[in-house]
Amino acid sequence: MTETIVSSASKEIIIGFDHPFCLIGERINPTGRKLLAAEMAEGDYSRVESDAMAQVEAGATMLDVNAGIPLADEPKILAECIQLVQGLTDTPLSIDSSIVEALESGLSVYQGKALVNSVTGEEERLEVVLPLIKKYGAAVVAISNDETGISEDPDVRFEVAKKIVQRAADFGIPACDVVVDPLVMPVGALNDAGAQLMKLIRRLRDELKVNTTCGASNFSFGLPNRHGLNAAFLSMSIGAGLTSAIMNPLHDQEMAAVKGADIVMGKDPNCGKWIKKFREPAAPGAEGAGAGRREGRRRRRSA
Repeated sequence: MTETIVSSASKEIIIGFDHPFCLIGERINPTGRKLLAAEMAEGDYSRVESDAMAQVEAGATMLDVNAGIPLADEPKILAECIQLVQGLTDTPLSIDSSIVEALESGLSVYQGKALVNSVTGEEERLEVVLPLIKKYGAAVVAISNDETGISEDPDVRFEVAKKIVQRAADFGIPACDVVVDPLVMPVGALNDAGAQLMKLIRRLRDELKVNTTCGASNFSFGLPNRHGLNAAFLSMSIGAGLTSAIMNPLHDQEMAAVKGADIVMGKDPNCGKWIKKFREPAAPGAEGAGAGRREGRRRRRSA
């Protein structure tokens, strides 16, 4: 089955159908975070540092790094953040920007094989992003929209994904280095968004044989108990063939859903990762107390 390999300078990970789910931490992103945006614009990356380490400690497989701040020098900030994060952790990174100059700036300092987020099916975008992917030997997230916008029809989104995979091949980029984002629609606005997405993920896996990712929290937008709904969405999507997602690893319900899905799909041998994460530690002195009670019983029987 298809394997997408990404790496840092010293650590390689594989996104694939036969591998544990790849969780891409989303927190290093100033969108909607005014304080973080202001700090990054001023060259203060202390919150970037703490967000990076918190996500790694929570179990992120990769980290997404975004520096999209209006009127700021995004190429400079993105490159500096990538260098900072790579100095803190060996976790591979996703370089996230809509500005081509920022993508190249980030790729130029990146150590390893990055995942670039993203390219769309718009011809103009394909012509400028795909050469960068080839030049730097990166993998790329392919978002299933084009000049016509985002279609609610999953068949149209499939055709856009197919076009991107084919255009990538024209530039010498193999399908294994294209991770398709089929675009998650908010189920509160489109009642069949989940069912349609499951069908689309299966088609991408079975027909295009590509790995997939998504912005997981989009599914629950506007609804109450978002963490519970996101958890259900992630479990079922993984069952359908989703191999990665951009999400917040600090949310316990979603993390339990991902780790549980890995067990169901046979990707956590002997449930080792689940046990390590969730087994309750023994109470202080419990082992010794148990031994004492057993010894006491033995003495009474011998008497």
